[in-house]
Amino acid sequence: MRKLLLSLGFMLAIGAINAQEAYKFTDVIDLETTPVISQGATGTCWSFSTSSFLESEIIRLTGNKIDLSEMYTVRNTYPKKAENFVMRQGKAQFSEGGLAHDVINSVKNYGLVPQEAYNGLLENSTFHNHAELVAVLEAMVKTYAENPAGELSKNWSKAVNAVLDVYLGANKTSFTYQGKEYTPASFLKMTKIVPEDYVTITSFTHAPFYSSFILNIPDNWSNGSMYNVTLDEMIHTIDNALENGFTVELDCDVSERTFSSKHGVAVVPADYENNKKALEGIYPELKITQTYRQNEFENFTTTDDHLMHITGTVKDQNGTKYYKVKNSWGTDPNRTTHNGYVYFSEAYMRLKAISVMVHKDALPNNVSKKINL
Repeated sequence: MRKLLLSLGFMLAIGAINAQEAYKFTDVIDLETTPVISQGATGTCWSFSTSSFLESEIIRLTGNKIDLSEMYTVRNTYPKKAENFVMRQGKAQFSEGGLAHDVINSVKNYGLVPQEAYNGLLENSTFHNHAELVAVLEAMVKTYAENPAGELSKNWSKAVNAVLDVYLGANKTSFTYQGKEYTPASFLKMTKIVPEDYVTITSFTHAPFYSSFILNIPDNWSNGSMYNVTLDEMIHTIDNALENGFTVELDCDVSERTFSSKHGVAVVPADYENNKKALEGIYPELKITQTYRQNEFENFTTTDDHLMHITGTVKDQNGTKYYKVKNSWGTDPNRTTHNGYVYFSEAYMRLKAISVMVHKDALPNNVSKKINL
């Protein structure tokens, strides 16, 4: 009987060792940012995440918490997308997607506006839904690109702007904020955001390191350039920024089964059979090399699906680091956890981060020197 009990005890002990250990996270770096909000039924994560990033920058630069209008940027970006599509005779990307530099370009050209001055919502609506808007715009630009009349109307761009005015609202030229009158340009000046201070960093071997190049991904419709560094240096850039009080804008792939907003984690298990179980507990992860990252990108296994905002780091009970990433899918506890944040393991970041945007002062000295900034 005693041997049987010992045997059972031994088996239970082995089972406990092999059992999944649930995640227990502790904050390590938690930089100040604005609340998680939802992008609604739109594909405008690029504007929501980069606006969140700029909101944290405003906090860092001025101490002020300002809720920026994401839709003001969207409103000013769509005409550029339409022009690009029509002038390329339909041989270009026209979709809801974009990248962080599209927001920076809009800020540079059109300034910033607070949410209370321009919310981009239809009358009596509290939720963004661009399904009809996008369908109308796509039909319009495709028609203009096909040029059925044989002579493109001089007013086609006015028609696009008229549709945007109907669905999002007319552009703002002046507004009142906290008792003061502003234009979008003067409001931008008040925030102390300087668009030229922000740089995008990526890491791929098909382009020379320490130079800038245009990364050919579908949402880079505006042909924005990125600085190319090694994978270790890109991760070091993220870490250096967070350790010195700078948050980080992130373009990444969230199409993997091992990314879960509901569970609040994004990981890369070493054994794919653990993909589902690793969403709920700790399993060994794959070692991500520069070569493996490149192969996954060139195989289209890694794609640019979503933009998010890195605001800090956490650690699990084993002391393993994860990045604290702010999402824009709201805080509904039935759909997300960690109050709308997702914790990325370093393996996931190394494999699935397409690019990051940081303030130039957040760059490590060695990286800054290598790219001549």
